[in-house]
Amino acid sequence: MKHAIRNLLQFDLPYRQFELKETEPEGTPSFFAHKKAGKARIAPIEGNLSARLETNRKTLLALFHGEENTDLICTPFRIGMRVHALAVSLNGMADETKIGDFILRPCHKAQAEDVPKRGRIAYLAESVLTTAETERKSDWQSVADAVTEGRTAVLVDGETEAILCDTRGFVSRPVGAPQNEMTILGPKEAFTENIRTNVTLLRRILKRPDFVCRFRDAGGTNRTKLVVAYLDGTVNPSLRAEVERRLDRIRTNDTLSIGRIEQLIEDYTYLPMPQMLKTERPDRAARAILDGRLVLLVEGCPLAGVLPITLEALMESGEDADMRQPVGTVVRVIRMLGAALSIQLPAYFLALALHHPGQLSSEVLETVIASRAMVFLPLSVEMIFLLIVFQLVREAGLRVPGAIGQAIGIIGGLLLGQAAVSANIVSTVVLIIVALTGLGNFAIPDYSAQVSIAYFRILLCLAATAGGLLGIAVTGLCMGALLCSVKSFGVPFLTPFAPVAKRSGRMIVRGKLNNRAAPSDWSNPERRRV
Repeated sequence: MKHAIRNLLQFDLPYRQFELKETEPEGTPSFFAHKKAGKARIAPIEGNLSARLETNRKTLLALFHGEENTDLICTPFRIGMRVHALAVSLNGMADETKIGDFILRPCHKAQAEDVPKRGRIAYLAESVLTTAETERKSDWQSVADAVTEGRTAVLVDGETEAILCDTRGFVSRPVGAPQNEMTILGPKEAFTENIRTNVTLLRRILKRPDFVCRFRDAGGTNRTKLVVAYLDGTVNPSLRAEVERRLDRIRTNDTLSIGRIEQLIEDYTYLPMPQMLKTERPDRAARAILDGRLVLLVEGCPLAGVLPITLEALMESGEDADMRQPVGTVVRVIRMLGAALSIQLPAYFLALALHHPGQLSSEVLETVIASRAMVFLPLSVEMIFLLIVFQLVREAGLRVPGAIGQAIGIIGGLLLGQAAVSANIVSTVVLIIVALTGLGNFAIPDYSAQVSIAYFRILLCLAATAGGLLGIAVTGLCMGALLCSVKSFGVPFLTPFAPVAKRSGRMIVRGKLNNRAAPSDWSNPERRRV
């Protein structure tokens, strides 16, 4: 009986369930151990190739864990049916047709008497292999990086160098239309996840020899490819050097998107406003490059990062320059009106209803009182609650895929609004105010700016609840001073208004197109305005 109870209650029995325990030689980590964890880096691959082909093959299998990675393809062949060689590639990353047509078949057809006893690598690269791009390397780090990129490494017995052939042929998404920056008059192409395709899209627009696309690693040991694109002779050299310096400081492997790169190189971590413009349109990125800015492209991310940016850039749409001046001015006025309503309308309504009811007409005041006759929530709590519910419905509509998301956004908003009014949780007037606020928020072109404005909106609502119009004025003055002090990679955020640049800013009334080929002066480019 005692043994049965012990077995039932698991007394004095070992714990058989798997448990991942933290075993560190230094014991329990301290409270600040997380700050030291990011400093460790994996050492690079050291050493050079051996003259023995079998030794090189075993080294490659050890580097790529060949016993577990079955997609590592090591194809032995003979050059001129005499010299042993090896073609190494990753299945799915390299094109098998290119390997067979441009590497294996030419090597098989080579004449045995033409193959020299020394300098076989140079002979293959110059006289046998027919790939468009070849490179000779003798260190294992370069060979490993090339194979992981989709290239094929050709190793020859008796040679301490390898030929890296461009045989990349992995599947990628074709160029499609923009999803978040749709336009009517502008181009219909968008960036993809393939970084070379994105560079090609930019080069199709910028047909200039001074257009530079510098490939480099994004940081860490993952060796994610990153491109810094700019116009040499136009971009400010100090800006380019500062961006390169910040990119060199990246140590983490989590550099898989342009949003992560932005957070790693930005100046103000806790500022809600974005400090880098993210766009999926090649024409908008090309226009920024012509204006003397830098563009960052990351492998695997269909967005480009433009820096530095200003408030004017966040409020511009991709097709503003494609519309005529009168039409563009009307669109900008509506956009600015929507942004102003989104930021200030809830706060002003709270200030007038709570602290300055005398500023409202008797009809409006009676309507507000009648709509709130059975509502038990305070007016400020009701307003903030509805603003949070609006953001909830919006996020739910964005995260649900396809047409279901649109249905959730529309039907969910209608049902929630009607049910909340029927249950006397909210009033109809506040519901209309929140609806106008949401429409105005959607008029802002940049998604990051739309989300960040919610912080300022809530802050103004709290200030209006506490101090009325005076609280709004003081808070607005503080927010304006904050934005005036913010800089995006050395450029003031409110340029060209504060400080005033030589080119007068026209954020609302669109001026006529400039017929002079010169960049804007606010980024202090090398090629000045004439």
